[in-house]
Amino acid sequence: MNTTDEVYQILRDAKALARRYYHITGKPLGVTGEVAEYEAARVLDLKLQLARQAGYDATEVRNGATLRIQIKGRYFPNPKLRGGRVGSIDLKQEFDTVLLVLLDADYNAFQIYEADRSAVEALLTRPGSKARNERGSVGISQFKAISSLRWGRACEEAES
Repeated sequence: MNTTDEVYQILRDAKALARRYYHITGKPLGVTGEVAEYEAARVLDLKLQLARQAGYDATEVRNGATLRIQIKGRYFPNPKLRGGRVGSIDLKQEFDTVLLVLLDADYNAFQIYEADRSAVEALLTRPGSKARNERGSVGISQFKAISSLRWGRACEEAES
């Protein structure tokens, strides 16, 4: 078994544990970020960076250029509730694009949105919100408004 396969096996186990934990406590286990990174890498064929790489979590070569990608994840145990906030985005760090990976009740990606840095900067520096301006935190609907759907489970199923 190679390292990638081993990591995916660990994440499958972590997903099962996280689901169990949520059903018992009603709270998500703190694995959403890691699961979102690996789901994005798996679905979009990204190259994940070493842990604690400041600013970005993965890279992807597009049109001959290497893009630095920051990945954010959000877990939705209830399909009827799709609100909430995107984790903090630090504009002082280097990145070219931000992915928002939405995870279903089984911790599987169902949609991935992408926004380029200029759109993220414009949103985060717009006057009016302390959470947005100081902490780099935006609502999911705000992020969706400046991004495009990069991947959706229905898209994948239609291609099969």
